[in-house]
Amino acid sequence: MNEITGILSAVLAGMLLGVLFFGGLWWTVQKTLSSTQAGLWFSGSFLVRTALVLVGFYFTSQGDWRRITGCVAGFLGARLCVVRATRLKEGS
Repeated sequence: MNEITGILSAVLAGMLLGVLFFGGLWWTVQKTLSSTQAGLWFSGSFLVRTALVLVGFYFTSQGDWRRITGCVAGFLGARLCVVRATRLKEGS
């Protein structure tokens, strides 16, 4: 039972990391549309978002392949949610 709880918490952590990563990407794209320094925005955002996700994966996995798999699954699931939410927002 304890393993299942650890894996489910890793999935939730992956979802949170995914929302932060892909939500941050969407925010960066929106911000660079009116910016004169788009390259700087994209580069800085990429570095911050990637570092955040890698550190999150490292601490969430705790060296267990099942937890990292759950974290990646949650991360990819969050991608689907963010894509759907941003499409709905653009349509209205």
